Amino acid sequence: MNLRILYFAHLVERAGAREETRTLPPGCTPAALRRLLAAEKPRLGEALAGCRVAVDEEFAREDTPLRAGQVVAFIPPVSGG
Repeated sequence: MNLRILYFAHLVERAGAREETRTLPPGCTPAALRRLLAAEKPRLGEALAGCRVAVDEEFAREDTPLRAGQVVAFIPPVSGG
């Protein structure tokens, strides 16, 4: 199944792109995707550890089964003043 993955803030530099499309096995979860990305790009993996995940613009649990065509976004913590 194909998914679109979005990166924000410092994740863009670590991933080398703002977004990418990936083919993943059916039933993949955000947790599994996070592990796959961390194994491929260790610098990105370190940064993903503290991020929230959203699926189709809604925060999602790590064990949510992903479906073809969805958009997965990794959102780093935000602070402000």
